[in-house]
Amino acid sequence: MTPAPHGAAPSAPGSAPHGVLLVDKAAGRTSHDVVARVRWLLGTKKVGHAGTLDPMATGLLVLGVGQGTRLLTYLVGLDKTYEATIRLGRSTTTDDREGEPLGEIVDASGLTAAEISPHLASLRGDIAQVPSTVSAIKIDGKRAYARARAGEDVQLAARPVTVSRFEAGEARTEGEFLDLDAVIDCSSGTYVRALARDLGAALGMGGHLTALRRTAVGPFSVQDALRVPARGEGDDVDLPLQGLGAVAARVLPVLEVDAAQAAALGTGQRLRSDAAGDCDEADGPVAALDAAGRLIAILEREGAGWRPVLVVPVDARC
Repeated sequence: MTPAPHGAAPSAPGSAPHGVLLVDKAAGRTSHDVVARVRWLLGTKKVGHAGTLDPMATGLLVLGVGQGTRLLTYLVGLDKTYEATIRLGRSTTTDDREGEPLGEIVDASGLTAAEISPHLASLRGDIAQVPSTVSAIKIDGKRAYARARAGEDVQLAARPVTVSRFEAGEARTEGEFLDLDAVIDCSSGTYVRALARDLGAALGMGGHLTALRRTAVGPFSVQDALRVPARGEGDDVDLPLQGLGAVAARVLPVLEVDAAQAAALGTGQRLRSDAAGDCDEADGPVAALDAAGRLIAILEREGAGWRPVLVVPVDARC
């Protein structure tokens, strides 16, 4: 891809791009930085994400491009998988390595797997988690992290999350600290920093996160993601987008529609219940695809039929 002159964003050949892009975010970059860079490289302002990563973290960012931004509604709530390193022996103000140390170091170097295991178990399943005070949760319209950095006493309420896996891996001593690798499968909205904090508290010592990598979002894996070069690292990069139909089919039940049904859906018409076939028992949204696998619409049940809640324009179907 060749950059446009005078700093203008390059234009994609033909129509505007539509789809979903899987990005392996590098450490030190904000999610907004990545979104802005993809906007420039693809020559479109219509780029969004299905959940941010902290600058310290690396791994999978799922971006919607063009009409793909409308699919993000169905992606943001997907479960996540993380690889983390938790340092036991001290807390920080942010529950990660970028915060200021709190209190004195507690010698964690002698901790054994047998001592840690029951406390990992207590943080699995359906739990009530108090998010980190530097989270992006809004309090009266203002982000919690902004209030915390302004010196306010931020008190966040516990919220329900599900941690289906919290498994310890390799453990290493660093002086009086114990660095514990872990793999976490969790529901959307779970804060891994808070798990690190709470594990340390359960063990009677501080704990904070020193490394975090998101390896999966629902069915999407970081192994299929690509690295987007930062500004100044070059612009000659292919950004292959996954088609809307292929993405929708991975997260929603699929209803194949014929040409007449696709035309009707394109004008906002409803489908009869008997047109839904195997999807007739579905409670939630379903993806209506044509015979070529292109996304026509997202449908939701309404009475005895199906109502389109998202209709993809003909020139954006893919």
